Amino acid sequence: MPKGYLIAHAVVTDAEKWGQYVAKSKIALDKYEGKPIVRGGKCQIMEGNGVQRNVVIEFPSYEHALGYSTSPEYAEAKKLRQGAGTIDITIVEGV
Repeated sequence: MPKGYLIAHAVVTDAEKWGQYVAKSKIALDKYEGKPIVRGGKCQIMEGNGVQRNVVIEFPSYEHALGYSTSPEYAEAKKLRQGAGTIDITIVEGV
């Protein structure tokens, strides 16, 4: 069964509020067995309109990744992110 991945591109405008969101989202991350493999860090935008904050989280399956992003636990965390920046999130199935 292919793994699932959450890929996010974010612009953080309030680091304190964003940190609260990240801390709270760990509940859902643990429940759905997510493993961050990229979280911020150094990057170089090579083409297009990239952003400096990139996140990739690996899950045991595509269904786990969807479960995480649609869970009540994650919904609670998202509330803390309001007004702290913007984010684009995509769930993809691995090969």
